[in-house]
Amino acid sequence: MAWDTPTDSATFRNWPHRVIRRGDAVRPLPPHARSLPDLTFEVGDVRLSLSDYMARRRTAGLLILKDSEIALERYGMGSGPESRRTSYSTAKSMTSTLVGAALHDGAIGSLDDRCDLYLPRLRGSAYEGVTVRNVRRMCSGVAWSEEDDGEADAGRLDRALASRRPGAILDLACTLSRARPQGAVFNYSTVESCVLGAVISAATGRPLADYCAETIWEPAGMEADGYWLLESDGGLEMGGFGVSARLRDVGRFGLLVLEDGEAFGGRRVLPPGWRDLAGQPDSAPTAFGRLMPGSPAGYGYQWWSVPPLPGGVNNGAFSARGAFGQFIFVNPTEQVVIAIQSAWRHHQDSDAEVEIVAMIRAAVRALRPDPAS
Repeated sequence: MAWDTPTDSATFRNWPHRVIRRGDAVRPLPPHARSLPDLTFEVGDVRLSLSDYMARRRTAGLLILKDSEIALERYGMGSGPESRRTSYSTAKSMTSTLVGAALHDGAIGSLDDRCDLYLPRLRGSAYEGVTVRNVRRMCSGVAWSEEDDGEADAGRLDRALASRRPGAILDLACTLSRARPQGAVFNYSTVESCVLGAVISAATGRPLADYCAETIWEPAGMEADGYWLLESDGGLEMGGFGVSARLRDVGRFGLLVLEDGEAFGGRRVLPPGWRDLAGQPDSAPTAFGRLMPGSPAGYGYQWWSVPPLPGGVNNGAFSARGAFGQFIFVNPTEQVVIAIQSAWRHHQDSDAEVEIVAMIRAAVRALRPDPAS
């Protein structure tokens, strides 16, 4: 199968999946004193309204939270507050956050533990000896091509998933070869996140969706169940993609991360300081401007980080990103979380990303106590 068109959770329910159960308490999201329905922003010499942007960029949902309150909530593309949209690669950031939960619980002893300590299936493969930290950085050194041509490794991942065969994803990971020493180079890899999800499941002795329900979904106060795509009936969750959730619950996940894992009910689910560790580069290969030619971005622990700029409104910010225009933007300095669900016609759209950046900057400025600052 090829994941070549955006879809809502109804399609995912036709595939093997596991429910991420919500808890009893729902985190309220009250309205913010300052609302943004009339927000406009400039891209080049063109001024766009939110309606212009959402129509042009096939936006299914846009949620802007300031100080844990709703400054804007708007839907399009036939979606509404009860719609669940698929996450694509924003799930990588959720999987990475579950590593933090497992570290806090003691199920994982250290980020520098070898993955095969928890998942013996990796022994004898290129992943043998690779640390949890380097998988989270996407610096395992294991060869992988994310090219979307149906023939590269990403195409092999599609075919493994389409087989619905138990163990197909880890079997694929174990066939890969070593390209570089671990920690030497950044290489974006969806299978890396799938390996990470399998490590978490093995370390905790729990299906990933169940552990997510216990450490993220319930503590964050989600209003609805989520879904997590499986490789096969009763098999492993796809750690690199496949979470389906409502827009507000995506925003609540962003708030849990923004608040450094101290849930709204007072329970801590992540180690203190986790947000700043996970959201920023901590190695030379993942440093700002080092990831790929022409990109100023850096990479944390499966979060994309924004380079600091003099007087910049997004200094210290980081984001989860998924194909077809899925974003979770977290700005600790400004106490802003923005969740975007889209249905772009293509996996990537550089023009749409430029407009998103401009919109986010305008929203952050407008929500400052002194909007002119």
